[in-house]
Amino acid sequence: MKPAGIDPSKVKRVLIYRLGSLGDTVVVLPALHLVARTFPNARRLMLTNVPVHAKAPAASAIIGESGLVDGYLSYPVGTRSAKTLARLWFQIRRFRPQVLVYLTKPRGEKAVLRDQRFFRACGISKIVGLPLGDRAINLRVNETLWESEAARLARCVSELGAINLNDPAAWNLRLTAEEFGRAEAALQSMGGQPFIACGPGTKVQAKDWGPENWCALTSELSRKFPGHSLVMVGAKEDREVSDLLAARWQGKTVNLCGELAPRETAAVLHKAELFLGPDSGPMHFAASAGVPCVIAFAARTKPGIWFPHGTGHRILYRNVDCAGCNLETCIEQKKKCLTSITVDDMLGASLEAWSNRQRASESTFA
Repeated sequence: MKPAGIDPSKVKRVLIYRLGSLGDTVVVLPALHLVARTFPNARRLMLTNVPVHAKAPAASAIIGESGLVDGYLSYPVGTRSAKTLARLWFQIRRFRPQVLVYLTKPRGEKAVLRDQRFFRACGISKIVGLPLGDRAINLRVNETLWESEAARLARCVSELGAINLNDPAAWNLRLTAEEFGRAEAALQSMGGQPFIACGPGTKVQAKDWGPENWCALTSELSRKFPGHSLVMVGAKEDREVSDLLAARWQGKTVNLCGELAPRETAAVLHKAELFLGPDSGPMHFAASAGVPCVIAFAARTKPGIWFPHGTGHRILYRNVDCAGCNLETCIEQKKKCLTSITVDDMLGASLEAWSNRQRASESTFA
């Protein structure tokens, strides 16, 4: 499919606009693959934000040397500095992109139209994917679920071609042999045992299920899986809480929090039998690798939008009366959407997800 008004074979420079960190970048993978297929001869730069949190890796650390993006331009989100904006304008003008692919979450029509004016002023005549109209919202799928962010983005860039979100290739991070090798080295102390991965950390208080819950869950699971190891993943700030969980596991454990680069963590998760955690970046890494996820999911957003892609997951989401609050810190309601999820709930979901995975594996090799 040719986008209206442009011949992709003649496009030599494409700018991709996407803000966010780990999870935000993983869900845009299908769209990045589409852009790469549509403009194979173009140099593709990503305009993204400077990370605003110590636990939030930059997009460059997630996309890496995959070839989906050839380089990066970055700026601080929300800046009103004339000097910073002038510098960004100059960098974009110097690159001379022929096409802008807009892949950022909707920020309101006023902000999107302001972005449009800025990019026009940078000399970009063709803009694909502006989230206006129904492309600015996640559509309702059924009575209980909303369209995923990846699916909304696919609609936004549909003039470039169709995206099959169920094709594993759409989620391929293109991890390198070196990255898989470092993952193997990090797991060497387990002696080849199968393992369950857990990433309990989150930079958002409203998503935190609580260390006591995670400790109780891992203690119960260690008795159910005596032949399995436990691998903890996350940022270095998650290391202390992960040590608490590991101490409750009766078998071998490896705490990799802060030890690996994001893509190396993704390579580790490729080998996991199950992933446990909150709504987080590592959850999206695991899902992109086809690993079943069991998630204590805060109801701060509508169900479905940020759920891990794929099948076999068990998402515990309580549709409480304050669901959709979008709070980062929940004090008044005391995180009742999460506190209503019990350890027994997560234990049952974990056993079900693992059992379903085993049955799927047996049928594959039958």
